[in-house]
Amino acid sequence: MPDYIFETSWEVCNRVGGIYTVLSSRARLMQDRLHDHVFFFGPDLREQSDVFFHEQSTLLAPWRKQLLKQGIRVRVGRWQIAGKPIAVLIDYSHLWDKKNDIYAWAWEHFGVQSHAAYGDYDDSCLFGYAVGQTMHSLYQWLKADDKKVVAQCHEWQTAFAEFYLRDYCPAIGTIFTTHATGIGRSIAGNHKPLYDYFTAYNGDQMAQELGMVSKHSAEKQAAHHAHCFTTVSDLTARECTQLLERTPDVVTENGFEPDLVPTKRQTPTLRAKARKQLLQVAQQLSGRAFGQDTLICCISGRLEWKNKGIDVFLDAMASLDQHLSGDGKQVLAMVMVPYLDEPVRHYGNVTVVFCPYYLNGNDPLFHCTYYELLIGMDITIFPSYYEPWGYTPLESVAFSVPTITTDLSGFGQWVHNHYKQAEDDTQELQQTLDFFAEDSTRCPVQAVTVLHRTDSNTGEVITDIQQTLVSMMMLTQSQRETLRTQAAEVAAAATWEHFFPKYEQAYQIALGRV
Repeated sequence: MPDYIFETSWEVCNRVGGIYTVLSSRARLMQDRLHDHVFFFGPDLREQSDVFFHEQSTLLAPWRKQLLKQGIRVRVGRWQIAGKPIAVLIDYSHLWDKKNDIYAWAWEHFGVQSHAAYGDYDDSCLFGYAVGQTMHSLYQWLKADDKKVVAQCHEWQTAFAEFYLRDYCPAIGTIFTTHATGIGRSIAGNHKPLYDYFTAYNGDQMAQELGMVSKHSAEKQAAHHAHCFTTVSDLTARECTQLLERTPDVVTENGFEPDLVPTKRQTPTLRAKARKQLLQVAQQLSGRAFGQDTLICCISGRLEWKNKGIDVFLDAMASLDQHLSGDGKQVLAMVMVPYLDEPVRHYGNVTVVFCPYYLNGNDPLFHCTYYELLIGMDITIFPSYYEPWGYTPLESVAFSVPTITTDLSGFGQWVHNHYKQAEDDTQELQQTLDFFAEDSTRCPVQAVTVLHRTDSNTGEVITDIQQTLVSMMMLTQSQRETLRTQAAEVAAAATWEHFFPKYEQAYQIALGRV
């Protein structure tokens, strides 16, 4: 292990997506191994950051005064997550007047093409540069010349932190981690066939075509100049090789922190409470009465209509409703996607409720967190088209909720390739699955149902989801409990305790190449 670990992301103390979960769920383990020798660097977004940040004026106070003399303003405190690691939130506004000089330096030293920049590129790059300045200053203040120090930079938004360190503090081992290539996500999101023609794509050419030259350039050069380059799944490693033209040194899969999950004793009570709340809100919004045997399913994540499979989810609900027509069974389908504000959709047997809020306990609909509601689901559905890892299905099984995902998600591929689900836990369940397998009109449901998805089989995926849900509705309560137990077993194999050795390998590679 290094003596010090510096780690940065735009999502430090700033909950946006899966990277927040990566960092926050791993922090306790890192603190256990390197107590307060782990420093997280994020943007100072004030009110947005302060939800997760507690400033401590005495923490590293002498260093902070030294930084202020350099014109760099930071706040230092504790990230309010398990382990409560030290977090440094950086005000990068002092760099706006120097933007052109910084971009010229990045071009001359690293070949980064910032001339075509637009949108959030300026904020991200100036933030990254300020992170580099701050890490360099902390390294000097710690008198770490004879210590092993690594800096891990997540995503293109922090690429300039890596560039700064390579130029001004080369003794720090740098790790650049991409959680999805920007160009790959853009190809998929623009409805181009990412997989059928994968080996024919050139990243630089597609960046020109899709208008993202600067972001792609920053990401590609960060991958090439890092001492160690990592990504989160075999799926994305292949993408990096093709589109960024560097094969990752290590695949660092994303784990989960089991301390976030209620105990077996707590689960029944919390599950009953969540189900009651979900059904009550659905009844108030739709005017319908829902029985206790209602199947509750959901999709959640960022608002990426195709990439996250939101379109497929809704089409599958319509298909399921046609299949169930007139038989009296009820399905409540929750779409928990921030900013996706659509009318509540009524079908005959299926009711779709949209929750367009971040579920952090302060939303106007449920007033509770996503995890507090997740435990009440019967099954979750994430039919992703582009999903480098996929925290949502992993979170689901961690809370003992069976899930449906695809083999185009990193987690789905990991389950498919590395984890053999138990098949003989109960004879009753196996007989049911055998029956479904013999009947071509049904798809067997498993703790993690991994559906095959390509550029051209959307209809098959919709049918498979519908049939899996029908299978789920036919299971007895005992069979469902067995599935929930199996789901927790899958999650137990995907904790940070199992995946962190890959990070240690990345640290060793970076330090070995310094």
